[in-house]
Amino acid sequence: MTATANEVPDPIGAARGHRLGDLLRRSAARVPARTALVYGEQRLSFAALDEAVNRTAQALAARGIGCRDHVALLSRNNLSFVVIRFAVARLGAVLVPINFMLNADEIAYILGNAEVCGVIAEDALAEVAVAAIAQAGLTLKVRGVIRDKGIAPPAGWECAQDWMQHADATEPDVAIGDDEPVQMLYTSGTESRPKGALLSARCLYAHYASCIIDGEMRGDDISIHPMPLFHCAQLDAFLTPDLYLGATSIILPGPDPATLLRTIAQERVTKLFCPPTVWIALLRHPDFDRSDLSSLKKGYYGASIMPREVIRELSTRLPQVRLFNFYGQTELSPCATVLRPEDQLRKLGSAGQPVLNVETRIVDDDDRPVPPGTVGEIVHRSPHVMLGYWKNPEKTAEAFRNGWFHSGDLGVMDDEGYLSVVDRKKDMIKSGGENVASREVEETIFTHPAVSEVAVFGVPHPRWIEAVMAVVVPRAGQVLDAETVIAHCRERIAGFKTPKHVVIVEQLPKNASGKILKRELRERYAGNTTAANPA
Repeated sequence: MTATANEVPDPIGAARGHRLGDLLRRSAARVPARTALVYGEQRLSFAALDEAVNRTAQALAARGIGCRDHVALLSRNNLSFVVIRFAVARLGAVLVPINFMLNADEIAYILGNAEVCGVIAEDALAEVAVAAIAQAGLTLKVRGVIRDKGIAPPAGWECAQDWMQHADATEPDVAIGDDEPVQMLYTSGTESRPKGALLSARCLYAHYASCIIDGEMRGDDISIHPMPLFHCAQLDAFLTPDLYLGATSIILPGPDPATLLRTIAQERVTKLFCPPTVWIALLRHPDFDRSDLSSLKKGYYGASIMPREVIRELSTRLPQVRLFNFYGQTELSPCATVLRPEDQLRKLGSAGQPVLNVETRIVDDDDRPVPPGTVGEIVHRSPHVMLGYWKNPEKTAEAFRNGWFHSGDLGVMDDEGYLSVVDRKKDMIKSGGENVASREVEETIFTHPAVSEVAVFGVPHPRWIEAVMAVVVPRAGQVLDAETVIAHCRERIAGFKTPKHVVIVEQLPKNASGKILKRELRERYAGNTTAANPA
């Protein structure tokens, strides 16, 4: 898939433009003096942020970056990440944020597949970036280092913060259509190679409107952003809508629970998004009950399913917080449905209803709509939906068959139109000819008071083809064994759903966005089906 920028000046298009870079300029015009970003001791007003973006864009333009170029950004959270993101957009180029937890081989694949002509990396990640660039055999226009940890840049690399001092502070004059690519996000996916999902300004603006309306977001919010900005959830469901509204955003390097609790109290934070794993870590932290969290009014969760018991606990321990569940995926920019505060306990465990600009239905294997209460694949229509997968027409056609985007998730709608996600298609366990939803088993295990986290998945079995396996993390100070977990399940769910194997561990593997890595667990335990407590 390629983008075609407007080669001839178009006065009507210019007047009607709604590009990604326009968002920040308009906020700066409305609330120039309001604090836009806080990162450590650094604080930037909207006017100062807008100027820093223009100077950085002009510096990149002077180094040859232009419309339709692909620029990779490999960095943890920091102020420069935000500046570079909008600077690239103002040039009509395509930003390619990369997961900083990947190794050099994995990064090299993305750099080569995306055909990047510029790489900007945090100083602590520069070494792996250098190795990846060499492995990919790239010729680059730009190599920039974000000096966040005070590490000297490699030879031939520039300090990215210096670009903010470029002499020219005017906004680049670039003509690009609203539905041309501005961002390419590589899906974490379940396949051996990630795919690049292309998003346009039209995708993103439609998505921001849905998040703002259905998430009750406001310009006077003070938001905290602890999750990785390379991931679409933190970047496009929370940070950018905040900048769009003129709200204040506090950026943290990561989701350390003690730092999160302290910063919420000090900065009087009103709004927080975390995946379930981080909410659980906050609830279990010794500082939780002695921290002043009274300013917090809105809490959001997503990225993976929140256990019902944790929702009940959050509602009890943070009664003033309005909770929202955002469900979606990268290809949806990413939000597709929302479970609103008034439904958290009434529709416990549900993913809610489609957001403002999304239409969702459940279909069978022949793409025919199924009645309420019937499990099928979740499909969507929406301007949120990506333009397609970069250089992958086969996967694009498969995802968009029959005019709907196919999520790969299994779900069921109730009579009121509320969606419940049953499982990923690949996570549905086929044991002895019966379907077992890993989520149902996880929810059952979670009702045991000694359980902190759990992951359920299928492993090969000589008799049952697949066996249900659970890897469980006990709560701090609690003693838990496999036999107790199995007995707990036998009392509550059918025998074929009860785990055949249970392993007790200290922690579960997670990616940078807080998702539990079931693929890694499957690989780790694939050969252990006869070793651990057969049920």
